[in-house]
Amino acid sequence: MEQTIERSPNAHRGFRVQAPLVDSVSCYCKVDSGLKTVVGARKFVPGSKLCIQPDIIPHSHKKKDSRRERTRVQPPLLPGLPDDLAIACLIRVPRVEHNKLRLVCKKWYKLLAGNFFYSLRKSLGMAEEWVYVIKRDRDGRISWHAFDPTYQMWQPLPPVPVEYSSALGFGSAVLSGCHLYLFGGKDPLNGSMRRVIFYSARTNKWHRAPDMLRKRHFFGSCVINNRLYVAGGECEGIQRTLRSVEVYDPNRNRWSFVADMSTAMVPFIWVVYDGKWYLKGLGSHREVLSEAYIPETNTWTTVNDGMVAGWRNPSISMNGKLYALDCRDGCKLRVYNETTNSWNRFIDSKLHLGNSHALEAAALVPLNDKLCIVRNNMSISIVDVSNPDKKVESNPHVWENIASKGVLNIDIPVGKHGF
Repeated sequence: MEQTIERSPNAHRGFRVQAPLVDSVSCYCKVDSGLKTVVGARKFVPGSKLCIQPDIIPHSHKKKDSRRERTRVQPPLLPGLPDDLAIACLIRVPRVEHNKLRLVCKKWYKLLAGNFFYSLRKSLGMAEEWVYVIKRDRDGRISWHAFDPTYQMWQPLPPVPVEYSSALGFGSAVLSGCHLYLFGGKDPLNGSMRRVIFYSARTNKWHRAPDMLRKRHFFGSCVINNRLYVAGGECEGIQRTLRSVEVYDPNRNRWSFVADMSTAMVPFIWVVYDGKWYLKGLGSHREVLSEAYIPETNTWTTVNDGMVAGWRNPSISMNGKLYALDCRDGCKLRVYNETTNSWNRFIDSKLHLGNSHALEAAALVPLNDKLCIVRNNMSISIVDVSNPDKKVESNPHVWENIASKGVLNIDIPVGKHGF
């Protein structure tokens, strides 16, 4: 075993030999730069140092020096590897295993909770998109589930906070690529809420966000340029149906009011299409209304064209086109034609599942440049709308039915995100 030599405070009296503190004085600093596959990764790794020291032998030095040494030197992400190369290994672990990675140690947890890890996966084409839905069981309790299309499996997520365990009429949206928000709604005991919470897919935990400015439930919501808009809805009191509209900016972490709708409305369908937010719902006297919001000018306009007249739910805008389902089990798909101002038949699966509530389509979301249809029994169909051959007889891969999981009622379709 090698010994370390320390200069004595009384240098003029010579040197003294100190008891060995480490098994070896070797240091793993000299690493071939060619192995650093992730350039500059070290500054994103919590507690990383340029030099990786072996473990200190206990009880051979003062406690104060021990604390200082542990603060100065941190263990590597993977023993024997520089952190750059360790990250290059960890980013290749499938997303379904990331919850296990977080449990290994605090350093891995902090790495996966930060922006660098998943930004790197995305830049290298390794991001995996998952679909998130909130379902309600027969007792009225809600839970959150995520669908992994790679393994075609549903993954349970941590329980929602108690205030949303039995809530009705709340909104949901995805912001910043990995934060899934729940906002507003009506608590069975306390009435309408302003509460806002979000689930971070990076930390696998729920967090609080600033409350909305108005209590509301059964309202419309959308995301435009990573800003969350909510409009209309209901609230207890004299003015039961609302006209007010507010927006949440996650970068500034605050809510603010924007222009009110022309009339009070309880929306039952909405979509962002061609830079506008379209809503259709019921007014104060139960009449059918439709309006469109233009974010650039902060104005509302009444809409009564062919798009709104033939508009059905679920619907979605993807790659500049507006799609909607044409039957209860979601086995027919229509597309809006701007030239004729009408809806045209697009794809028919030729395999109709039935008209039961369990088979009814609950959500239509984009997934890996395809359309994903989610039904109440949590079965899923993937439709390749970009394929020029839209005949399922000659191209069975244009419409695929996958992932079935019992009879469960999907309450709020949230959407998808990938990292």
